[in-house]
Amino acid sequence: MDRSLRTASRRVVLCALLAAVTLVLQLAMSPLPNIEPVSLLVMVYALVFGRQVFYIIFPFVLLEGLVFGFHIWWVSYLYVWPLWAAAVLLLRRGGDRPPMVWAVVSGAFGLSFGALCALPYLAGGPWAALSYWIAGIPFDLLHCAGNFFLALTLERPLCQLLKRLREG
Repeated sequence: MDRSLRTASRRVVLCALLAAVTLVLQLAMSPLPNIEPVSLLVMVYALVFGRQVFYIIFPFVLLEGLVFGFHIWWVSYLYVWPLWAAAVLLLRRGGDRPPMVWAVVSGAFGLSFGALCALPYLAGGPWAALSYWIAGIPFDLLHCAGNFFLALTLERPLCQLLKRLREG
């Protein structure tokens, strides 16, 4: 097998594995209300793998639909996770950032998550989307806090671990 095919095969396997790990960790943390590892992992994947993060996100979103069903919330995952990855990719352009910056940005993403997920509900009218968003604000606050603390404590160690995996 030539080197380029081996490299491409390794990349496909790694992306599939990371998508599966993301789903398993999300399921493991599901008893905690809106405290989830997906935001952290998408951020770390974007920081370590760059644009390849999208090869991890879309299989993860597909797995989510297969596990939980393809409902209206699933539509929002098609754009929310890629949007988050794109934001991280843009922010990393300025060079290495301290963990506090990533924690604040991740917390802000958690706070805005409900508003972003409310967009498909516009099909029911603006009041449907607004109602959905307002009803979820307490969960967005928990999401914000969870994202903040997970990013603050785990962003650096996970980036270091994944960089070793990428190079190994």
